[in-house]
Amino acid sequence: MRVLSALALPLAAGLTLGAAPPPDTARPPTPTPYGTTASAARGAGGPDAYADVLDLQGGPDSADPGEFNRINVFADQGAWHAYALPEADDPATYGGFTGPLHIAQEYPWWLSRSFSRIRLTEGGRTLGLADGGAPRLTSLPGLLRQTYRLRGLTLTLELRFATDRTALVRARVHNTGREPRTLAAGWTGTLLRPDKGPQRDAPELVATERGVAVRFARVRETWDYLTDGTERFEVRHREPVRTSLGRDTYRTDLAAPLRLAPGAARTLDWTESYTFTAAERAREASAGRRVLARPDAVAARGTARWQRYVAAVTRHVPPARRRLAVKALETLVTNWRSAAGRIRHDAVTPSMSYKWFAGGVWAWDTWKQAVGTARFDPRLARSQIRAMADHQIRPDSATRPQDAGMIPDAVFYNAPSDGGGNWNERNSKPPLAAWAVWEVHRRGGDRAFLREMYPKLAAYPAWWYRNRDHDRDGLAEYGATVDPANGSPEQRRLAAAWESGMDNAPRFDAALGAAVVANRDATGRLTGYSLTQESVDLNAYLAADQTYLAAIARELGDRAGERHWRARAAATHAAVRTRMYDPRGGWFHDTALDGGARLTDRGRGIEGAVPLWTGTASPAQAAAVRDKLTDPDEFATPVPFPTVARSSPHFAPQRYWRGPVWLDQAYFAQAGLRRYGHTREARALTGRLLTHARGLTGRGPVMENYDPLTGAPLNSPNFSWSAALLLPMLGGR
Repeated sequence: MRVLSALALPLAAGLTLGAAPPPDTARPPTPTPYGTTASAARGAGGPDAYADVLDLQGGPDSADPGEFNRINVFADQGAWHAYALPEADDPATYGGFTGPLHIAQEYPWWLSRSFSRIRLTEGGRTLGLADGGAPRLTSLPGLLRQTYRLRGLTLTLELRFATDRTALVRARVHNTGREPRTLAAGWTGTLLRPDKGPQRDAPELVATERGVAVRFARVRETWDYLTDGTERFEVRHREPVRTSLGRDTYRTDLAAPLRLAPGAARTLDWTESYTFTAAERAREASAGRRVLARPDAVAARGTARWQRYVAAVTRHVPPARRRLAVKALETLVTNWRSAAGRIRHDAVTPSMSYKWFAGGVWAWDTWKQAVGTARFDPRLARSQIRAMADHQIRPDSATRPQDAGMIPDAVFYNAPSDGGGNWNERNSKPPLAAWAVWEVHRRGGDRAFLREMYPKLAAYPAWWYRNRDHDRDGLAEYGATVDPANGSPEQRRLAAAWESGMDNAPRFDAALGAAVVANRDATGRLTGYSLTQESVDLNAYLAADQTYLAAIARELGDRAGERHWRARAAATHAAVRTRMYDPRGGWFHDTALDGGARLTDRGRGIEGAVPLWTGTASPAQAAAVRDKLTDPDEFATPVPFPTVARSSPHFAPQRYWRGPVWLDQAYFAQAGLRRYGHTREARALTGRLLTHARGLTGRGPVMENYDPLTGAPLNSPNFSWSAALLLPMLGGR
């Protein structure tokens, strides 16, 4: 599914804000999980209902987080930088938020253990933030909060995102004693430099009029670190400050003291922005001034947005599962990236926690993520679909006109011509785009979006049948494009397996007979390659795609188009139903390109349940598939719906697509059972999955996949399509 290095292979908020209010001198209402009053939060589940659904505490040991970042982070609004809470048992990190973790175009790096740590002094003595005991460190929907109890003082820090490039941080100092207090405030931070290469010398501290900045030198390390020399991280304070620098450490001091009468409070506000270009930096400088002019309004807008999000994802969800729904929501929002580089619309990346997933957008990830995202933000769902559709191959393509209509596997901040190595056009991904568009329309009701997408959606199946139906029999094959990366039969077979999204599934093993053949057009021109097998999931997806295209055509008043797509869908459904179902084994299988034999010797894979989700199976076929899905020796493992049946000789519970449970396939399987009326079985299996997939019911991250026998988490944490499809599973619809 992914192209890794080993194979060489929303906009600014537009705030309209007025002048700065006077300093905060009155005691505000008691804060709640959403940063609003307790009465406003009660309807959302109570003050602590959704606190700490994910463990966001931790600190990095080095700038390089490694392949898998062990610290869960928080981002919002599509920002390309993120934060965590400090570790409770490490007072050296108190007073600041961990990070930021910033994405060097495609790769995540820690800029600091805590770049902006506040320090309070009184009479020349530093007030120890640990002196009043351990702080309360809390993550809430849309907000990170720290609360410190000092002698006669309370210090509360809050971090939320104000725009797609800027975080707003607020430090409220409250005099809870009976005597007036005069305090000095300052901030300090130290860079975490990469250990090696030109990236070690990329960051440089710079003092500014209102704070401090980090500018980055140009570095083009294709597989590790990419900057253009225009990137900047900048801290801007609302109040006048003075900054002094060391090589890697800075100190910023508030110009005037804080004078607090008994019971009074002051709030110190600053912004932290990470931008890629000079134009972004200028935009954020202006936006940042508006944010600091009215921080209360910014916070209130963020609170209202997150209240809407939480209400949307918890609707129809049983109370015991609502915290998991909010965890899925937070996962998707943290992985939201706004338009940057070659990614022209806001999108959702697979995971900010995995090196190879942080800076790119994948096709079938996007289709699934959009379905989940539409439940709380249809605008973002539409945008991420556009982010992939922007790169659909056009008929006038200079490099691959034969692939007109194809949507590439993955697009990144950098195209290959920019020096990026992760962009992938050597294969596409399963055709779920029309389903995604229809589901987003169903949630958001935007007919203009249907009109915009309809011709793109129609061009996509046309490409599949033109370039991936080798024998022109109406059943397509996964395959590979004419691409320099596909220079050998083995590379073409690998690309074809990736095109399925189920990379190393047994059905694509060369040792079991998987191979590729060349496809040519009527003139003999090479147009690509196909596997020597027609895949059941691909053709069931195509049948569903055509069904959704018919629905879209009907919604747009295109009666001829509706008739065309309904006829195509009926033919595809019938072909899968009659040619790919094995009545002896009660399961759907891929079939051999030569002769049409069902490839039952490769074992049963979860792809055989897809014809239930698409409505392709007959009722009798669906009942037989149900029997396998509910059999403990097949797919009803302790954590149900493994990608390969437990009975298969190829079953390997921890080997990516050879046995682990993937939540997208679990979603398709349980939704397929529901579609055919097997609701009791679907509910029981789904409940078992949600209970036994380790970490889902606690504070652990949502994972890429899980061991079907033990529930142990596997591979990438904070994985977007898992989070996205948890939402409909939790709601039972």
